[in-house]
Amino acid sequence: MSKLKFTNLFAALVLIPLFFSFGFAQKTNKKQTGGRVRTMTIPISIFTKEEKKERQYQEFVEVGDLTVEEDGDEQVILSIRSVSNTPLALAVLIQDDLTTNANLQLKSIADFIKNLPKGSRVMVAYLRAGTIQVRQKFTDDLEKAADSLRIIIGNPAVAPNSPYIGVEEAIKRFDALPAGRRAILLVSDGLDISRGFESSSPTQSLDLDQAILKAQQKSVAVYSFYNAASFTEGGNPRLVLNAQGSLNRLSEETGGRAYFQGTISPISFDPFFRDLGGLLNRQFALTYLSTHMKKGYHKVEVISTNPKVKIDHPKGYYYK
Repeated sequence: MSKLKFTNLFAALVLIPLFFSFGFAQKTNKKQTGGRVRTMTIPISIFTKEEKKERQYQEFVEVGDLTVEEDGDEQVILSIRSVSNTPLALAVLIQDDLTTNANLQLKSIADFIKNLPKGSRVMVAYLRAGTIQVRQKFTDDLEKAADSLRIIIGNPAVAPNSPYIGVEEAIKRFDALPAGRRAILLVSDGLDISRGFESSSPTQSLDLDQAILKAQQKSVAVYSFYNAASFTEGGNPRLVLNAQGSLNRLSEETGGRAYFQGTISPISFDPFFRDLGGLLNRQFALTYLSTHMKKGYHKVEVISTNPKVKIDHPKGYYYK
């Protein structure tokens, strides 16, 4: 049985399949809670820094006390509940001009889809120049979704100028789904050349900014797998650095994770999927009271008193 410590009146029952020990460290005041407030729920993944480094997940994690800060102000945590076994809405997006060795990874992608929790819904689409080609709309028939995967064309003629336009388009498809866990698996090189090679860095991509904004608005975590494509297969260090940096920023700011094997295309996606499976098993829904009613962007930080613990979460969200 998990040992839980609650230090605020609103804390609810926490259901956790693994052995976690943690509490809520709150220092609230009347000024914070006396006015208008609203509830906010964000997805978080909890693991230790050693687990992140070794890609091995233990059965017991001493999390310590958790606090949530929004725009620098501490907020009241209402509950933390495990969602590891609940259905996942997943959009699988594959860039259509990846190097042809990426076709060797299709079986691993299909196996991952088929092993998602029962009731999960999956969409499969390919990122192409100016659009996305949807092979399978969201369906809870995981076998059907896996079977919709096709051979990657691998031709520069279909290369998207920016994969993030396709990501933004895919995020819109989540609108028709009920609330719940949402994620994107993006297999891409991450390079945005829509405004030229000289403007392809992670801080210069307007399409990347928009994709992050939309993902945060819809609570969609993006998990990115790097694979070289038309303009990165030559190994140009600057382009690869910009491409991987963009994927890392997209995943980091939406509560996901980016996966690389150095600066080359991975031999196998299997290690990536093992780690991703571990992350999804450590996923929780954290609900807290927000004291900020102003519309616009709000920065979020989730902190543990245990310095060995790492918490993945969206870095912020837009309130409308």
